[in-house]
Amino acid sequence: MKKVAIILVNYKDYAQRFLADCRDSLRAQTYPKELFQVYIVDNASTPESRRYLGEKFGEAIIIPREDGNYAAANNAGIKRARQDGYGYFVIANMDVLLNKDWLKELVLAIDSEKQVGIAQSKILLYKGRKTEEKEKKINSLGNIINFLGFGYTDGYLQPDREIIGYPEIRGYASGCSFIVKKEVIEKINGYNEELYMYHDDLDIGWKTRLAGYKIILAPKSVVYHKYSFSRSVRMIYFMERNRYITVFTYYKCPTILLLLPALAVMELGMLAFSIVNKWFKIKLEVYKYFFKPSSWVKIFDERKKIKIIRKLTDQEVSENFSGKIVFQEIDNSVLKYIANPIFNLYWQVARRLIRW
Repeated sequence: MKKVAIILVNYKDYAQRFLADCRDSLRAQTYPKELFQVYIVDNASTPESRRYLGEKFGEAIIIPREDGNYAAANNAGIKRARQDGYGYFVIANMDVLLNKDWLKELVLAIDSEKQVGIAQSKILLYKGRKTEEKEKKINSLGNIINFLGFGYTDGYLQPDREIIGYPEIRGYASGCSFIVKKEVIEKINGYNEELYMYHDDLDIGWKTRLAGYKIILAPKSVVYHKYSFSRSVRMIYFMERNRYITVFTYYKCPTILLLLPALAVMELGMLAFSIVNKWFKIKLEVYKYFFKPSSWVKIFDERKKIKIIRKLTDQEVSENFSGKIVFQEIDNSVLKYIANPIFNLYWQVARRLIRW
């Protein structure tokens, strides 16, 4: 059996809200205790938060950081675990309850085939400890990539169901709970710290598939996610900025040129949406980022790294990208009845023109 490092990231009072249930379900795992170690990256660390984590989860290794960068926090956890000799790394949220076989099933899944680089748990919505079987709803069976850089969950709010085998995820694994091999982390150079937060799991998934690895679902590794939708100024900024970073990083230049009309139309729509919903200043901050030469230097540096590890073409990677944009907690009639049919048609034509 493999030695596994479990990486959790704390941010400010996050642990005070969620750590207890997560810790108890980690302690109840059927996977041998001597073969896994929990690392908690205390992101925006204070003496008080470090003391709290040490008191509440004494067997975990605490890694203090101060800047709040989520992508960098995961890299810090993985780096320490690699130094300690671990070969598999689990990235997991703290706001979860874990089935007792959660870790065992993740390891079985990632060991099921040599070409598998990442395996994601089946993520269900947490509805309280007394949730009946018939009431269980899906949070994610893997995530879908839209060709314009958006990402959303597959299976959201569908009734839970039995899934046989290890179906391939054609988009990316949710950062709520996935396991990744050391060789994959080394190949893709870990998390892109420029993203800071949001789109980090989409980024990991896209470049993992470009490197030629499979991403699969481990349906018997079950997570109950205390998910709640919220939007903040900070979230909108990073979501908007980071989807462009991923598009400009991972598509080849001919693909970007082919998609420019759709990107431009989408941008006009998002600009209008930002004005109506009073976050136009956030859009200006996104534009400001891309007007900085230093931002493009970082993007081109990442493109050089991707060129070295790339084993799949844009055609192969994007064959399962979606033409529709789904904002699952937001019912937007213009998007649903006007924009999505147009973008979907555009993508159906464009994907057939991609031959590189």
